[in-house]
Amino acid sequence: MEYRNPAPTVDIIIELIDKPHRPIILIERLNPPYGWAIPGGFVDYGESVETAAKREALEEISLEVELIQQFHVYSEPNRDPRKHTLSIIFIATAKGTPQAADDAKSVGIFNSWEIPSNLCFDHSKIIDDYWRYRNYGIRPSLSN
Repeated sequence: MEYRNPAPTVDIIIELIDKPHRPIILIERLNPPYGWAIPGGFVDYGESVETAAKREALEEISLEVELIQQFHVYSEPNRDPRKHTLSIIFIATAKGTPQAADDAKSVGIFNSWEIPSNLCFDHSKIIDDYWRYRNYGIRPSLSN
């Protein structure tokens, strides 16, 4: 019998703490699916999710981050058009100027009122949940 499991991924909502309003960093993806996304990627075999989050942030935006908390897990089977993934979302902080690298075509710094509409995957929902949590302390429900 062959077992098929979702691929574990991490996404990192990175607040720039040296900028007014603590905007977040998004990347414009170089590879399909195209559009804007929260920095992140696949967890490597033998790697913790925390290590993967720090590595992906450094690879994609050229900044070291401090992980503040694990936010939520998103696992809807169709969240990624490429295959079934589950993503552990972290909230992190950083300082400095992000630079696009690895599979990031470009990088952007966005306040809550500036988030682009062409977000990949389920990142629109994740970012909405994050702003609700950051502004009102309301965590995503387990039915999400």
